[in-house]
Amino acid sequence: MAKRVQLVLNQDISKLGKSGDLVEVAPGYARNYLIPQKLATNATPGILKQVERRREQERQRQLELRQQALEQKESLEKVGSLTIAKQVGENEAIFGTITTQDVADAIKAATGQEVDRRGITIPDINHLGTYQAEIKLYSDVAAQVDIQVVAS
Repeated sequence: MAKRVQLVLNQDISKLGKSGDLVEVAPGYARNYLIPQKLATNATPGILKQVERRREQERQRQLELRQQALEQKESLEKVGSLTIAKQVGENEAIFGTITTQDVADAIKAATGQEVDRRGITIPDINHLGTYQAEIKLYSDVAAQVDIQVVAS
């Protein structure tokens, strides 16, 4: 079997790795495709140091984002309950539904913090009452917020 060549990827390549990954490939694949297309670079000690520096910077950035998410979670949980006013019809049924955008707007009004509406999970809200919403702030950080729907 032929000797394998170590390369550092410059771009994400499906089934091979992400940008900055150290991979071992067949010499022909490296020589004929990856290097001429500038998809990868030979793994020299200098390039390996650059890759390690980038990884460390990315780790630090992820730690900062997680810390910000934890702080945001604490402030959201201090708020306790969000109140959303909607028009009501018969049997305490509201006109329309409460959307994730409504919840995001209520959070911004209560705390002044922007929350991505795509990270908010709510049940179907069609009647007055109190409901629970889960707000995903980071991959492993989520806050629980009560939503109180009242008649306007």
